[in-house]
Amino acid sequence: MQPNRFSGLIEIHVAVLLFGLAGLFGKFLALPAWCIVLGRTAFAAAALGGTLLLGKGAHLPQDRRTMILFGLLGLLLAGHWIAFFQAIQVSSVAVGLLAFSTFPMFITFLEPFWFHEKRRGIDIVTSVLVVLGLVIMVYPSGFSGQILAGTLWGTVAGFTFAILSLLNRKWVRKYSPVVIALYQNGAAALALLPMLAWTEVRIDAGQLGLLALLGVFCTALSHALFIRGLTFVRAQLASVVACLEPVYGIFFAFFLLQEIPSAGTLVGGAVILLATVAATIQRAST
Repeated sequence: MQPNRFSGLIEIHVAVLLFGLAGLFGKFLALPAWCIVLGRTAFAAAALGGTLLLGKGAHLPQDRRTMILFGLLGLLLAGHWIAFFQAIQVSSVAVGLLAFSTFPMFITFLEPFWFHEKRRGIDIVTSVLVVLGLVIMVYPSGFSGQILAGTLWGTVAGFTFAILSLLNRKWVRKYSPVVIALYQNGAAALALLPMLAWTEVRIDAGQLGLLALLGVFCTALSHALFIRGLTFVRAQLASVVACLEPVYGIFFAFFLLQEIPSAGTLVGGAVILLATVAATIQRAST
């Protein structure tokens, strides 16, 4: 393996590891999901803005229409992360991350309509397997209680992330992903900021430090590493590595939170991950 490719692969693995670690902050922080997202997006926007100022001049949107659209995408990003952390808070890290992993299924169904692309049989099979995995996860709880709630919130997070990914597909051809992330995180933070006046939330120094770690390392740094890694690693391989996010998250939750997933969660999650990986490899090879 060439040195650049090896370093790129390491950077992508570290980025995905940080993505998986981010879910644990839903348990570390005794704060409402919206407050966690506010801290995450504010610190991420600050870090991304500093990166752009220190780096070479980046192409920034100038027209009002584009800035408004980026702002709306920021609202969608805020909704996505609120659903993500809500899934973890009402259930477990494993359930939230695995339910979120359904986003490729939503992309599979939405992409052909939005971009006039041909739908393939393997995509239908993948979607059926993902739904089967969700059913296996929820079935032991009798389709009620915390596992069902976490699965539903996680699926909402997956759905909103799929829409966000498809909408961003147009803009990455014109603007740097770091620029897009800056505007969207900034818009999300500004949209959630008024909630501090309407809701009584107390944040101590320790929680503020955790929010800074979440925003700077698990958001800004992880995205920067992932983008840099794509310079040396094929998108196909990077997509497969990204499927390890729930695996890393469950690993950290086991050792740091002593969370032990149920057999149904593990089996259902395995079905979801295998279907996603297989579909990713098959899609990239066609």
